[in-house]
Amino acid sequence: MRSHQGRGGAVPNAFRGGRAGDALQAAWPRRASAVSARIGGLSPSRAWAEEWDERRPFLWLPVTAGAGVFLYLAADREPVLWLPLLLLALAALGCVALRGRPVPLGAALALFALVGGFVSAELRARSVATPMLDRVRIAKLTGTVEEVDLRPAGARILLAVTGADGLDAAHVPRRVRLTTKRPGDIAAGASVAVTARLLPPSHAAAPDGYDFARDAYFSGIGAVGSALGRIAPAPAAADAGAVARLHRAVDRARNALAMRVSAVVGDGDVGAIAAAMVTGKRDLLSANGREVIREAGIFHIITIAGVQMTLVAGLVFGLARRALAASPTLALRYPIKSWAALVALVGAVFYDIGTGSRVGTQRALFMTSIMLVAVLVGRRALTMRNLGFAALAVIAIEPEQVAGASFQLSFAAVSALIAVQEARMRRAPDDLFAEPDRRRPGPRAAKAPPWRGRAGRAGQGIVHLLGATVFATLATASFMAAEFHELSPYVFVGNPLTLAMIEFFAVPGALLGTVLYPLGLDAPVWHWVAWGIRAVMWVAGKLGAAPMSTVHLPNFAPWALPWLALALLSVVIWRTALLRLTAVPFLALGLAGAAWGPRDDVTVAPTGDAVAIRGADGRLGTLGKASAFTAEQWLRADGDPRDPDALGKAALVLPGARCDRVGCTAPLPGGGAVALVTDAAAFAEDCRRAVLVVTPLVAPVPCASALVLDRIALERSGAVALRRTGGGWARRDARAPGEDRPWSPGPVARAKLRARPGGDDADGADAAPDGEPVRIP
Repeated sequence: MRSHQGRGGAVPNAFRGGRAGDALQAAWPRRASAVSARIGGLSPSRAWAEEWDERRPFLWLPVTAGAGVFLYLAADREPVLWLPLLLLALAALGCVALRGRPVPLGAALALFALVGGFVSAELRARSVATPMLDRVRIAKLTGTVEEVDLRPAGARILLAVTGADGLDAAHVPRRVRLTTKRPGDIAAGASVAVTARLLPPSHAAAPDGYDFARDAYFSGIGAVGSALGRIAPAPAAADAGAVARLHRAVDRARNALAMRVSAVVGDGDVGAIAAAMVTGKRDLLSANGREVIREAGIFHIITIAGVQMTLVAGLVFGLARRALAASPTLALRYPIKSWAALVALVGAVFYDIGTGSRVGTQRALFMTSIMLVAVLVGRRALTMRNLGFAALAVIAIEPEQVAGASFQLSFAAVSALIAVQEARMRRAPDDLFAEPDRRRPGPRAAKAPPWRGRAGRAGQGIVHLLGATVFATLATASFMAAEFHELSPYVFVGNPLTLAMIEFFAVPGALLGTVLYPLGLDAPVWHWVAWGIRAVMWVAGKLGAAPMSTVHLPNFAPWALPWLALALLSVVIWRTALLRLTAVPFLALGLAGAAWGPRDDVTVAPTGDAVAIRGADGRLGTLGKASAFTAEQWLRADGDPRDPDALGKAALVLPGARCDRVGCTAPLPGGGAVALVTDAAAFAEDCRRAVLVVTPLVAPVPCASALVLDRIALERSGAVALRRTGGGWARRDARAPGEDRPWSPGPVARAKLRARPGGDDADGADAAPDGEPVRIP
């Protein structure tokens, strides 16, 4: 059979002529080009050329800038600023000088992005600088309430401190977060005086653990604690400015609306979830309610972030465009689509402000704003390039968020959704989404089969939505496992249900109810929202009670998550099959790190008042009273599903564990004993008998124990983890040697701060380099 040769390949002559033949001949070059591109993708040079033509390497610039942020956060000491600025200027000059030379230009751009992320993080740290409390103190604070988060019993208060009796003025934190069981009628904007027990923000409870102190520093919080007694009114403080007044007024309005929603809905956790979805106030939810939605893998239901922001912007955009299209004059003569995008952008900003402008909503606002601006200027909104610009915006404004689980989960999910959409668009014919030309007459079309009609398209849409949800869930799985040490197999059921509830109940109800709230006509709307929440909670309860509803995973190796992230990035950024194959070695390395993470036998809290020890049954137990935060971190890192409250009692069942008024002792894995000393009177005996002595006090010198971790040693090392090896113990420290960062200051020179009993400062004798075996008989 003869064929006709065209640009894209040979079209068989048997199919030439007639409308069907014309359509096939028009489509043949496209099909042949797709096949050619797929085959050409097997050549590295052709694959790179295709990626370069589609400007995909640009998407690695936000990744490189994020790596610069991680480099800043990983530094042992606070870097100087002049050297990164110099490197940034040189990289910028290199970019200008190397225009027209792709490979050197790419290297210069990568260097510029890397140093730019580093500089952005350093400038951010300097701009939010706040003194960090050094130790437990009791002080009388005066200040202005910035936020109040009401709880089922009490409240959590964010206080902007103006004065603190007992603290040097140069070391008073800018903000303090307090909990109280008697909030009274305190509201944001009130000037108060309160006596509080203050603690430094918690550092990592174990090496490679979550460091709350760093997050607190970037939020301007230098201390946490609890109010002792009544919170009393105080003389008004100086005016903090229009922005602060607006923020406090919004917080008062959010609390009033949250209490209104909770009161109207009632039903305990259902009302609390409704209030959280409408206002972002989550503290009304009970611990049991949190556990139910967490076990079902839908904890994000109470977090206002990307999904809600996108739905609000889309709803406002659709309503504004339809309203403008009602006028034929506006619809035919003016760019009403761009006008609707502008209205949606304003609505998204107001939604961000109205929900408290938290980190999650701010990041969602960045992403949504860039997409709406793309519509405003006539570009496609949902593209990977726009997501890259959103990531760069976050890195420029709040670079510390790159290290947070919220940022990583959000961008992983959105990048996966966009990648699925891009793949769908590439597989579809060019005119699939084009409007048909109804003016052109044609032959009467045959009746389409069911799978080609509206029902078929609806079915395809559902399948596409489910496929995208599955891919997004897989994209976030590694981050969920690494950050929270658990996975929910039933999330594939919970996520679509949650999205449907948010789309049909929560977001429309939140907008309509907020408008009707000042009129007192909002109650029916909140009941409508509650119906959807009850359905989701019923399903969440069933999922949480199902077998294997939550898979608990132990700690990953520190290098596992970067490799897993690179595997995901290789899949969603590259388009050619050959370059996507680079994800395979990255995935293999990441899975190896996930499988062979460190499993420590002993972990010492950075405060020295608690020790986790692995018992004969392989599970952790404790000596001392571990805080809820510390216990939770230990359990999660070990993949242990027990409740954190149970861990504090586990020492009672450890074989051989004994406690009295001066401390506790317990056997160590593999032999020997550990002593936790809480009274100096126990040092004489425990230093002689125990091979490991842990204490929040200052140990005497000499102490015959092989390893002494006292207050001075732990100030330098932070939390310490020990693992039994053939020749002793391998040690890991949470703090690097000589570490001194704004959120984790190095210990003050001991000669000026305190002296050990016995005269000499010899605590360095019992410390070993990170990872080096410590000889303990």
